[in-house]
Amino acid sequence: MLYRRAHFEEETPERLRRWLIAQQRMGRLRPVKGLGQHFLLDPEVMQESLAAAGVTSDDTVLEVGPGPGFLTKRLAQVARRVIAVEVDRSMMGLLAELRRSFPNLSIVEGNILAIAPGDLIAEGPYKVVANLPYYITSPAIRHFLEAQHPPSILSLLVQREVAERICAQPGKMSLLTLSVQLYAEPTLVLRVPPSSFFPPPQIESALLKLVMYPQIIIPRELLKVFFRLAQAGFSDRRKQLHNALRINLRLSDAQVRILLDEAKIAGSRRAETLSIAEWRQLATLYQQQLGTPVESRG
Repeated sequence: MLYRRAHFEEETPERLRRWLIAQQRMGRLRPVKGLGQHFLLDPEVMQESLAAAGVTSDDTVLEVGPGPGFLTKRLAQVARRVIAVEVDRSMMGLLAELRRSFPNLSIVEGNILAIAPGDLIAEGPYKVVANLPYYITSPAIRHFLEAQHPPSILSLLVQREVAERICAQPGKMSLLTLSVQLYAEPTLVLRVPPSSFFPPPQIESALLKLVMYPQIIIPRELLKVFFRLAQAGFSDRRKQLHNALRINLRLSDAQVRILLDEAKIAGSRRAETLSIAEWRQLATLYQQQLGTPVESRG
C-alpha cells in the first residue's frame, strides 16, 4: 500500500497518479466533479505548503479536504496533531488506512463550512494547511478569518486569480481583497500548474499564505458601515466613487461631496484605488456625520 512506504520522497507525481488510477479501477475512489476534487500530486508543492505555514512538531494543523491523504500524510509526519475534515464519504476508507499508521491524525467526516473551528480545536493555537476546492475558497477563507477561534496562519492552494485578487494593492482592490486584508497579511508564495493535480484543473493554481493579525485592523463596531460603503463603491466598478456612493447609498450630491471632502478623497476616483485606511476613514465619517442606519453584509 502507498501509505506503508518508508519514505514519502519516493512518491513521485507519476507514481501517485498511477496509484490513483488503480484505486479508481478498483472502485475505491472517484473524483467528484461537484466537489471540485483535484488531488495534489507534487511532493514539492506539498513541502512548500508546509513551509509556508511553518509547520513544526509542536503544531496542531487543521486540513480541509484531505481526499486520498497525500498531503495529510506529510502533515502527520511533521505536526504534533493533525485534524483532517473531509466531506466525501468515499474517502473515509483510504483515510482510515492512513490513520492506522499515524495516531496523531484525526479524521472528521463533514462540511467544514458547517463546523466551527472551535468545535474541532477547543483551545490553543493551530494552523490551516489545505488544498481547497475552488468553489468553497472564498466562504472557507471567511469561515476561518471570522471564527471565534481563528488559526494563526493559513497555507492554502487556491485558484491563481483568487490569490492575486486577495493580495492586490490599491489600484486593483476588490471586496474580496478588503474582506481578507482586514484580518490577515496575504502573500502569493508560488504558482502551481494544472499538471500538479489529478485530474488536472483547467486553470492555474497558487499557494496563498495568510498570516493573521492579532486582531482585526478596524474596530468591529465599524464593520457593517465599512462594508456598506465598500459594497456601494464596488457595485459598479466603472462609476466614479462620488456617483457610486450617491446612487447606492441614496444620498444627495451635497452629502456625498461633504463626506468625500472630509475624508480628503477625490470623488473622481474609483473604488479599486482606495486603500483600507481610506475606506476606514470614509466609514468613520459616514457613521459620525450622517448617522445613517446600515445593513449587515448578509
